[in-house]
Amino acid sequence: MVNLASSKIVLLASALLLSACSGGGLLDGLTGDAKPASSALAPDLGKSDDQQVAGLYNAGLSEMNSGNYIRASKKFADVERLHPYSKWATKALLMQGFSNYQANKYTDAIEACQRFISLHPGHQDAPYAYYLVALSQYEQINDVTRDQGQTRNALDALDEVSRRFPDSKYAADAKQKALLARDHLAGKEMEVGRYYMKKGSYLAGINRFKTVIKDYQTSSQTPEALYRITEGYMALGIVSEAQTAAAVLGHNFPQSTWYRDAYRLVSTDGHAPVENTSSWISQAFGL
Repeated sequence: MVNLASSKIVLLASALLLSACSGGGLLDGLTGDAKPASSALAPDLGKSDDQQVAGLYNAGLSEMNSGNYIRASKKFADVERLHPYSKWATKALLMQGFSNYQANKYTDAIEACQRFISLHPGHQDAPYAYYLVALSQYEQINDVTRDQGQTRNALDALDEVSRRFPDSKYAADAKQKALLARDHLAGKEMEVGRYYMKKGSYLAGINRFKTVIKDYQTSSQTPEALYRITEGYMALGIVSEAQTAAAVLGHNFPQSTWYRDAYRLVSTDGHAPVENTSSWISQAFGL
């Protein structure tokens, strides 16, 4: 999907930050060795157990740094399974999500991160877990010729990151990807609307373009949607609405080729694009 490389760069930087957030020297860094926790950090671990979990965690890091993400995920899962009450298990669970994401095992990544959120809702790395869920949903978006249920899931997850953590370092990227997801959904509505128009089902087509105007007005599909509405209403002989759509198109996108086409379309019958402010089209744009 879009921006896969940049998404993974962001994730790598985030993973590196996990060590800085862990405290107590639990990690030297993503590529460094895990160190045994002090008794203050993990009073429930004996020395041998502590060394064992450190070895497991380091093995996971080693596999991940070698690009063996599936094996890395299994190592981190072993940490969680064998030492479920340690600080190591908390980080290992999140690193399972990261490793599975890197391996394109998005369902497994989502499951690991959602378990992290469920078990540790107030953890300092919870924003990252929500973000990783959103990215895993985003990477599964289908092209506009297919069902867009996954796109809606991705949009919901991205919006949740922005809503819950507006001041986090993940919010800006989540908002940008949400815009792209909305554009994708608008593109699907446009595809279906064009299909109806070609069949001569003008009202059905207009209703699809209306969805673009009302729900995805900031998308790149809006100028064409206004033109198609103009086209549909002209075909139905509802000239006033066609004029309004063309006028709103000209007001908001005066340089668009869609406006020039709409102007020519309504002018063929001697009508100028004059806006009817009581129309739903004007009201949708707050004009």
